[in-house]
Amino acid sequence: MRRIDRPSPNHDDRGGQAVDMLVLHYTGMASAEAALARLCDASAKVSAHYTVGEDGMVYAHVPEVRRAWHAGLSFWAGIRNVNACSIGIELVNPGHEFGYRAFPRAQIAALKNLCRDILARHAIPAARVLGHSDVAPARKEDPGELFPWEELAAADIGLWPHKTDERAGAEALPRFGYDPDAPLDKTITAFQRHFRSARLTGAWDDECARLLAGLLAVSLLAKYAPAKL
Repeated sequence: MRRIDRPSPNHDDRGGQAVDMLVLHYTGMASAEAALARLCDASAKVSAHYTVGEDGMVYAHVPEVRRAWHAGLSFWAGIRNVNACSIGIELVNPGHEFGYRAFPRAQIAALKNLCRDILARHAIPAARVLGHSDVAPARKEDPGELFPWEELAAADIGLWPHKTDERAGAEALPRFGYDPDAPLDKTITAFQRHFRSARLTGAWDDECARLLAGLLAVSLLAKYAPAKL
């Protein structure tokens, strides 16, 4: 894995919180250099632990023992200080504002290697490998519907649902971890971006109900077992 240290001043103490979550983002800026500059700018007050370039280069910004400022106002499974317990990874991509595009193979290969290293160091359950849109559905869309979540899950990075004959209503989304106070249509869209990216309707349907039921069926294991399920 190719790696360059590009330190950011934007971090602080985790306050005793153990790392048990991995949050993936896209940079959402017009160029890689603009994104890297912002993540390392003290006045911007944002950062991540790592950025992965489209060519597969990994930029290390913040030591994992420190809290990076990547998730902002966020929530997952009762946790509102997501930054305190998470590792944040940015993927260089212009995002929906500047020309959203597929993530190159070199970038995804490097991301997999980086995630495997992180998961070897921290007890992060599969159900807590998440996108920014999962932990902030009212505000964020990243890493978006083109991100290959199923491929990562096949590599033991995160969780992928299997449809069952059971069905769960949208009101059960907070049981998996989503914010019960977020707008429901935004939460449904976030769920679809992660687990049913072919159709982003913001409306609950039978396929979503079966996917969520499949996730909930393994939720106890997924929340408390290491990511390799």
